[in-house]
Amino acid sequence: MQTDNRLFDDLAKVANGALHTMSGVRDEIETRIRERVERWLGEMDMVPREEFDSIKAVAQVARAEQEALTARIADLENRIAALEAGRAPADTKTKDSTAKRRASAKKPSTRSSATKSKATD
Repeated sequence: MQTDNRLFDDLAKVANGALHTMSGVRDEIETRIRERVERWLGEMDMVPREEFDSIKAVAQVARAEQEALTARIADLENRIAALEAGRAPADTKTKDSTAKRRASAKKPSTRSSATKSKATD
């Protein structure tokens, strides 16, 4: 009877050692596969996930800004078209009045310096 227990104890120790060995082999295989995949991805010029996510966020912001600017340009083009359509018949009047306003803006002031200082007080 004693020998049976000893035999079972030895078998249990061998099985336990085999499990630990297999666990170590499994860890080693996982490590080797991970290294191989990382090397393979590195050769393919793959980017890390964090870098991809940050570039994706930048691209989304740029896309939103581009859409806003496109809408703004369309609005400005519509305003220009409306202004041109409204001023087309009176084109000569607006050119004359604009030229007069520019000329009067360029003329030096005829007020004296004393009058200017009173106007600012």
